[in-house]
Amino acid sequence: MTEEKAKKTLKPRDKTQVSPAVEQTRPGKVFIPDVDIYETEKEIVVLADMPGVTPEKLNITLKDNVLTLEGEVDPLESKEERIIFKEFETGRYFRQFSLSHIIDQSKIEANLKDGVLKLVLPKVEAATPRKIEVKEG
Repeated sequence: MTEEKAKKTLKPRDKTQVSPAVEQTRPGKVFIPDVDIYETEKEIVVLADMPGVTPEKLNITLKDNVLTLEGEVDPLESKEERIIFKEFETGRYFRQFSLSHIIDQSKIEANLKDGVLKLVLPKVEAATPRKIEVKEG
């Protein structure tokens, strides 16, 4: 896929709540975290925006080639405080990715810093491009 075509198909969006088509078993809002995805010759990097999520409240699972991100943000105000004005919504984050065969699933790394989850998805050795040396004779 060309870069120009990718720009047309992948568009940024506002904070999106998960569609109510699926019934939730817990109360509260569920959001789809915004992501940026980058690719190099050796890996794919996924940056997921999950403000307010701590490592203790983040769950990343991999099952049947599906990578699932789940995070929870507790309300920021205490019970003694009264909300006057609020723009930042709290709740849970949920997003899934289907991984292809080119990802070395045993070497996936995750790091959470300042509300941004960074996932490094290394490619399997066979999927990384390499230059073949030509010998004379």
